[in-house]
Amino acid sequence: MPAKTGKEYISRLKAAKNNVYIHGERVDDVTEHPAFKNVIKSMAKLYDLQYEKQDKMLYTSPTTGEKVGKTFLQPKTVEDLIARREAMTEWARTSGGMMGRSPDYLNAEVMAMGMNNGIFAEADPRLAENARNYYEYARENDISLTHTLIHPQVNRAKMQHEQKDANVALHLVEERDDGIIVDGIRLLATQGGITDEILVFPSTVKKAGELDDPYSLAFAVPNNTPGLKFISRESFDYGKNEWDHPLGSRFEEGDAIVSFDNVFVPWERVFVCGNSSVCNRTFLETNAVVHMSHQVVAKNVVKTEFLLGVVLNMMDAIGIDQFQHVKDKGTEIMLNLETIKSHLYRAEHNAKLDASGTMTPDFDALNAARNWYPRIYPRMVEIVRILGASGLMGIPTEADFNHEEIGPIIHRGLQGKNLEGQDRVQLFRLAWDMTMSAFGSRQAHYEYYFFGDPIKMGMTYFDGYEKDMYRNYVQDFLKNSSEVNV
Repeated sequence: MPAKTGKEYISRLKAAKNNVYIHGERVDDVTEHPAFKNVIKSMAKLYDLQYEKQDKMLYTSPTTGEKVGKTFLQPKTVEDLIARREAMTEWARTSGGMMGRSPDYLNAEVMAMGMNNGIFAEADPRLAENARNYYEYARENDISLTHTLIHPQVNRAKMQHEQKDANVALHLVEERDDGIIVDGIRLLATQGGITDEILVFPSTVKKAGELDDPYSLAFAVPNNTPGLKFISRESFDYGKNEWDHPLGSRFEEGDAIVSFDNVFVPWERVFVCGNSSVCNRTFLETNAVVHMSHQVVAKNVVKTEFLLGVVLNMMDAIGIDQFQHVKDKGTEIMLNLETIKSHLYRAEHNAKLDASGTMTPDFDALNAARNWYPRIYPRMVEIVRILGASGLMGIPTEADFNHEEIGPIIHRGLQGKNLEGQDRVQLFRLAWDMTMSAFGSRQAHYEYYFFGDPIKMGMTYFDGYEKDMYRNYVQDFLKNSSEVNV
């Protein structure tokens, strides 16, 4: 089956009837529900873009000869790696990088997991074959995926098996000849109700031990599997038009709690079953974290470009581009952009073939970038708010401008140096929706916790960093200085 179109994506969701709840009700059809229909349209445009830009977005499947999505590509050369990233960039540009869980994020994961599947064979060779087969299946059917990583946030001071209600978390109930039964809760599936399947993996932020083996699982099932429920948070798409809410009305992905009520998972869909050691090592040893980080950094380049573009247009609109502090803040974003682009360049051009023959980016560069971005994104949001000042509050709606009596008043009163009133307000509404609306606030929170708690990530980064060469450099310098003085 070739890569799907937007129409096929929507028709699959209609037919699946995923078990989704929001605002205290069960959703009959996510493609028509106000909380989901607009982001589903945006997702559909991603799939249509594959056909509009086939040279960039599609490639020939090595097994079927069909045209499949390039974001599933197993890169074998640096040129392949760059071509895959360019396809990812095309998708990111449609939303200004505001869709953090566009399909390419997990497409990269299943590719890495499928090609570097040896770790799964430690428990059973069939599990390694399952990972390889699932990659083929996802690629050939253009499967859209959500995923869930973490246990409920009950008592972070204890391991899962030590919790007062330990089995509130997703856990293994039974192993059968034909599969496994799992039960419990997982957090936090972005795009939970609007994708084909869910990929369950453990969080690697907090390592598990043998006593947590019942909670150490990895598998994939269709989102309409019996017993599977997606309980979505309040939607930040408030049903406003695109002029008033240019981002939230189109790119509100949603996040969901996932409930597994004695869900059956066939063995062919299981990758890890009750093995904390394998779970702890999966992301690193399959290089999944490397390829996922590659997608994230590519997306963050686009997001920073978009944010810079908004800031530059705001400066022009109200004539603040000559003030020293304004230029300095613009420079700060420019330096961030060029730095992250340099990380991406280094990651791609220092890439090496791994054991599976997959061209894998330099993780040192990507790891630095993914640890750094959560620390700078809140500051860039702050810059937008500082430069926008009261202009981010004085933002009438499109209906106000269309009103016969007050429209001319605000059109004149809210004009800028280089923009008419209505155009200036439209720009500032974009800046507001990016940074201050419910959608914008979620973006800041999301980027801060994208890969987990930045402090814990930083500790892990510090512990894993090659430090001896720098210690030795200074010690040798001091030693040599002492010898000279003697």
